[in-house]
Amino acid sequence: MGNFEGNSAEEVGNGPILIRRDDHAPKSRAYLYLLTVIAAIGGFLFGYDTGVISGAMILLKEQFGLNNTWQELIVAVTVGFAAIFALLGSPLNNWIGRKGVILISSLVFTAGSLILGFAKNKRMLLAGRATVGAAIGMSSMTIPMYIAESSPPEIRGRLVTVNILFVTGGQVVASCVDGLFSGDQENGWRYMLGLAAVPAILQFFGFLTLSESPRWLIQKGKLSRAAAALERIHGSSNRAKREVEMLQRTMEDQSEASCFRIFSEPAVRRALVVGCGVQMIQQLVGINTVMYYSATIIQMSGVRDDTVAIWLAAAVASMNFFGSAIGIYLVEKLGRRTLLLLSLAGSFFALLLLSLAFLLPAIHTPKVNMNSTDVAFDTHGCYLHHTCEPCMLDENCGFCYKEFEGGNVTESTCVPTSTDPKYSTIGRCKNTTDSKYGPFFAENYCPTEYSWMALFGLVFYLFCFAPGLGPVPWTVNSEIYPQWARGTGNAFSTGTNWVFNVAISLTFLHISQSLTYQGAFLLYAGFALLGFLFVFLYLPETKGKPLEEIQLLFSRGWLACGTQDTESYRVILNGNDTSDDENTVFAQ
Repeated sequence: MGNFEGNSAEEVGNGPILIRRDDHAPKSRAYLYLLTVIAAIGGFLFGYDTGVISGAMILLKEQFGLNNTWQELIVAVTVGFAAIFALLGSPLNNWIGRKGVILISSLVFTAGSLILGFAKNKRMLLAGRATVGAAIGMSSMTIPMYIAESSPPEIRGRLVTVNILFVTGGQVVASCVDGLFSGDQENGWRYMLGLAAVPAILQFFGFLTLSESPRWLIQKGKLSRAAAALERIHGSSNRAKREVEMLQRTMEDQSEASCFRIFSEPAVRRALVVGCGVQMIQQLVGINTVMYYSATIIQMSGVRDDTVAIWLAAAVASMNFFGSAIGIYLVEKLGRRTLLLLSLAGSFFALLLLSLAFLLPAIHTPKVNMNSTDVAFDTHGCYLHHTCEPCMLDENCGFCYKEFEGGNVTESTCVPTSTDPKYSTIGRCKNTTDSKYGPFFAENYCPTEYSWMALFGLVFYLFCFAPGLGPVPWTVNSEIYPQWARGTGNAFSTGTNWVFNVAISLTFLHISQSLTYQGAFLLYAGFALLGFLFVFLYLPETKGKPLEEIQLLFSRGWLACGTQDTESYRVILNGNDTSDDENTVFAQ
């Protein structure tokens, strides 16, 4: 690789290169913030898709008569394709760069949104969701890496967390869009799913004005373009040239990544296990179950009106957004490790509360005190259920009842559900009623006085999850791999996230029928406890360290608890400790 004239560097033995910056810190980081925002639109699209399907599913299952299997397929096909294309994103990133992959994902997301908006049947819906999933898979593994590679160490964690803030912001906007169009039973879902094309187009044209990742450019030997990119980021040509020389030195002995090399080098192998582990934990605590099915869970808690359920889901998503905003501050204040441990501990107790919120209604479940006069037409044996809980958990049955002041449930029957889950096939609930006392038909919930507990549990869970478990796995994975392995490492870890996303999404409704809802949330609480132990034992702190130093943290062995911060970059210059000096750049 070539060198730039006029660069000054000082070598201390065979240790790190130390470069003293003569330039002042940039007066404005406007370009860096613009880069982060445009890149994070991909996170917004990720969040919008996650949030919008929750409300759209209420209309879709009525429009197309979707049973539990089709509902789970339409949700899971997106995460399935995301997992596949997250893995394919590794060779694409190495070949065409971070910018090229993000541009492609923007176009693919636009195409998928248009397919969904004009869908004529459930198979077309499935195709559109698969296309959107491909785009999300490529962007979700690339964007955190692109932001991290373009950011200085002192604010890298916050800028990567902005991407997660946009994810949660997308969920809030999606919930509001769901609420706005929930009254349009026929075409509301088309607007919900199709409007995502707008931000995808904005990201495409915005990204045309941005530079490629400087570290990728240096890895490919394109030093002049890398210097130009860094000059736009730092606002200083001298500083850009010096940083190019520093990064160039770190990459001199780095060849392209291969699976054999990644698994044969102990430090990288440990980093990969930790990176994939924290992504797996993020999904196993059930976050996307809460987001994908939040409106349905709210209905399960006793809210009967579809529109009210959708707007309450918007309020739940808002808590996730505000929690992520707090995470932007805490990720550099507390550090990645501490923040993630606190988040896991809070999520554990919140999931226990959610489990209790569904256990109490199950214990005090209303009884079936009448038989339908059309019992001869009950081919599913719903009349055999004597209380609401088993009736509601049977996918073929629902609870028909009247409710008077004080929550007094009476005149209740268990009857088969029609293709429209608002109605039964027999009995009083096969028709609409204008009476404020009912009868009401509960296809997936039981009337209960404990509905407030489920809503509080959801809000508490998201408040605990959002600052730590939301952004930290993505932040950590954008940092812990060496440059030659960063694309492949992020592909593996992102693929792990999506695979377990698929597993949780595909199994939630069936697990809730087998273990009950309280059992499902108790299972997720157990995963949160195991995740706490994993992070405590194996995840080192990466706050404030240059990307080129972080890989050294995994060279000591597996256990991270009780270890001290690395001293490899703690160098004395002219008798002064420079480890906390922002005007000093180090390179191994």
